[in-house]
Amino acid sequence: MKESLMDILCCPMDKGELELEIDEQNEDEVLTGTLVCADCGESYPIEDGIPNLLPPDMRDDVPA
Repeated sequence: MKESLMDILCCPMDKGELELEIDEQNEDEVLTGTLVCADCGESYPIEDGIPNLLPPDMRDDVPA
């Protein structure tokens, strides 16, 4: 995920601002990390450079 996406991403639950917590990145992209809503506190994982912005109750239904 490119950090520039932070300008347009928001929490799908309450449209709050997301804060980026980076675990691993290369020169151009965030590879793993977490997006955390500043308002409701919900977190969304970033895996293999792809943010998973599904609501928490829908994530378990998606095969890994």
